[in-house]
Amino acid sequence: MVAHSSSFSASCDRDTSSPRVSVWPVVMAGGSGTRLWPLSRAGFPKQFLVLSGIHSLFQLATARLTQGEWSPSWSVAAPLIVGNEEHRFLILDQLRDMKTDPGAVLLEPMGRNTAAALTLAALQAVASGDDPVLVVTPADQTVTDPQAFAQSLNRAVAAAAKGSIIILGVTPDRPETGYGYIRCVAEEAAEASPEGASSAATPVAEFVEKPDLATAQRYLESGHYSWNSGLFVLKASVWLAALAQFRPDILQACEAAWALRQTDGPFVRPDREAFALVPSESVDYAVMERCPGSAFDIRRVALAAGWNDLGAWDAVWQVADKDGDGNAVQGDVLVEDSRNTLVHATSRLVSVIGLDDVVVVETADAVLVADRARSQEVKKIVTRLSAQDRGEPSLHRKVSRPWGWYDSIDAGPRFQVKRILVKPGASLSLQMHHHRAEHWVVVSGTAEVTCGERKILLTENQSTYIPLGEVHRLSNPGRVPLEIIEVQSGSYLGEDDITRFEDTYGRQ
Repeated sequence: MVAHSSSFSASCDRDTSSPRVSVWPVVMAGGSGTRLWPLSRAGFPKQFLVLSGIHSLFQLATARLTQGEWSPSWSVAAPLIVGNEEHRFLILDQLRDMKTDPGAVLLEPMGRNTAAALTLAALQAVASGDDPVLVVTPADQTVTDPQAFAQSLNRAVAAAAKGSIIILGVTPDRPETGYGYIRCVAEEAAEASPEGASSAATPVAEFVEKPDLATAQRYLESGHYSWNSGLFVLKASVWLAALAQFRPDILQACEAAWALRQTDGPFVRPDREAFALVPSESVDYAVMERCPGSAFDIRRVALAAGWNDLGAWDAVWQVADKDGDGNAVQGDVLVEDSRNTLVHATSRLVSVIGLDDVVVVETADAVLVADRARSQEVKKIVTRLSAQDRGEPSLHRKVSRPWGWYDSIDAGPRFQVKRILVKPGASLSLQMHHHRAEHWVVVSGTAEVTCGERKILLTENQSTYIPLGEVHRLSNPGRVPLEIIEVQSGSYLGEDDITRFEDTYGRQ
């Protein structure tokens, strides 16, 4: 990796004054979002949730980088998405809804934290023969002032094009214990400059981990600290050079996985076995916190755009619209004599009385009630559920699939009832079950059913029976969604009782 380090460092020293700077937006869409359970699950994590409005956090983050007001000096490429293999069709579906084509979707076989994710993006960038500026955003943040956000990004790109590592820092407005902090040098000089602190790229002196409340209050009062937004802007070569210096083990392991990558349409897959050996580390721990005082120039550009990191339910309450008593509600909710409370209902009426500073989140299969100030601790509940091998941390009752979704309506000894929706033109795999039979009733649309050697068409109110052990397939040949009710019966009804013979989506 020494040779890599020197070649990357040399590229950092090249003249970067060209008026057309290549910019590659990078959206990091991995992670499970355990602190937003029960709405966020491993199979459908928070970045793909619609918490308000009509767009998910992932869609909003992508739109900020692809539809923002970029300087005419930048040449902005299609976005790079880094996500989990399990979520590949969620990513494509949500991009399709935005009418956005990705430059590539880099699929991690398993989570290895943000340092590995950014390294994959950088390797994809330099593989093109270019050395673009990477504008890197997590997929789970909100911004209320897109114009101010774009202005900060443009200042960051201008500084990063000259070889600096830029982190966007947010001025604290409360003693927040859930965020990391940045301390900058020359604050007084920046504030006295003609542009003011908001436009200066200020050298970073120190990264500080999440503090306790007293320390956070002291940071707030000092005026010398910013929240670490997790938004980074830097050249691909600069990241790879810094990683080669500070964590060559991560770079070597990522390069080994990258060398054996496979490409399938927009999907780029690093080798699974090699990627499993990548050390799990964050961008901050691996590189950013080591940069102050090193040969790498790391600077902060101020971000004043109504930024919030939706890491816990308290943060969701912070950004939500509230009534006169500070209550934020979503869904079918009645609130009586309550203050500063968040109530999120997804499947039924939720009523609350006499609550102060409480979070209530209802889903079809789980309910969370928590002190709002302790919402960071929700991950403890998820850890306990996982230790008991329960399904609630992983999947909702309604489960997204590349062909549509299914909703487990009811279950009991030896039976299960599901509501299934198949998208127009989509098809489930050709499959067989060893332990269950299935009855299908068409509610709406047209179903093409393969059952053994037979292939039949069913329309509304028609039904069919799939015997145990029979090879079968359900397809939607129509132009409208197909909806059916499925009744399963048998000795074992788990989702792993599937032998697939053919599958459009490459599943085993």
